[in-house]
Amino acid sequence: MPVVSTVRGPVDAAELGQTLMHEHVFVTSTEHLDNYGKGAWWDEEARVADAITKLNALAAKGVRTIADPTVWGLGRYIPRIQRIAAEVPDLNIIVATGIYSFEELPHQYEHRGPGLLLDMPDPMIDDFVRDLTEGIADTGVKAAFLKCVVDRQGLTPGVERICRAVAQAHVRTGAPITVHTNSPARTGIIALDLFAKEGVDLTKVVVGHAGDSNDLDYLRQLADTGATLGMDRFGLDLYNPTPERVATIAALCEGGYADRMVLSHDAACFMDYFPNEWDMVGVIAPNWRYDHIHDDVLPALLEAGVTDAQIQQMLLFNPRRYFS
Repeated sequence: MPVVSTVRGPVDAAELGQTLMHEHVFVTSTEHLDNYGKGAWWDEEARVADAITKLNALAAKGVRTIADPTVWGLGRYIPRIQRIAAEVPDLNIIVATGIYSFEELPHQYEHRGPGLLLDMPDPMIDDFVRDLTEGIADTGVKAAFLKCVVDRQGLTPGVERICRAVAQAHVRTGAPITVHTNSPARTGIIALDLFAKEGVDLTKVVVGHAGDSNDLDYLRQLADTGATLGMDRFGLDLYNPTPERVATIAALCEGGYADRMVLSHDAACFMDYFPNEWDMVGVIAPNWRYDHIHDDVLPALLEAGVTDAQIQQMLLFNPRRYFS
């Protein structure tokens, strides 16, 4: 059985257990936090302790692994995650490499690359591959998957270059990909088309946020490529209410697609999108929490006709296959 890199070290894919495939621990901007957070809305020790409590509670529900697609643009800081992982012994945390950008490249890559001011091979590819094969910074923690974005803005020049770099890092390493997409704009189709042209194995791609859509034709079109549908925003009812997400998954299961879906919330212990108002997010979106799937969604899926075997397929076997 293949070995998967986690924050605490390598784990046999067979030991991943029930896996939520799109959860963050923290989402921050490093510059925002460093310049405005400390002494104001950010208390490092309190936030770390809160994350340890929340993730231990998630593990108590039977979840054994989360895939955390927090990359450049979302505040990835591995030493903080290492502290948390050390205190959550029953939960694996798998981290990612890539860039989260809806339009532009980070300036640090803008002038370096093929045909640019410094004409050279794209340094993004080497950076992503290093994260996957050697480790992130000096932490020794290896990323185990790649992340990029195709939102409603589509393939802007910056987004296209990031996605091609992610694709080539996949080709060089075999690491799987999760791509953030915009379901109303149907950008999953755009992303998969680009990946296919770059030689990506589409069975190793999760189309993130596919679950925001109830358009069965669109979802089947994605899944028929071999890609996996990320049904991963349970609790974010402003994008798609839970009852409608459940009905869509039930219809897809009935149609034979249980082997091409994974479940998650896209939740976090803290996001600096609402730094001073974070506690109010739970009032506005009360189901946007790590335990919503196990407490509420799984019973609803069973009631809708989804079988235990299909639930295990989505929570256990599809994530295992993705990381194998």
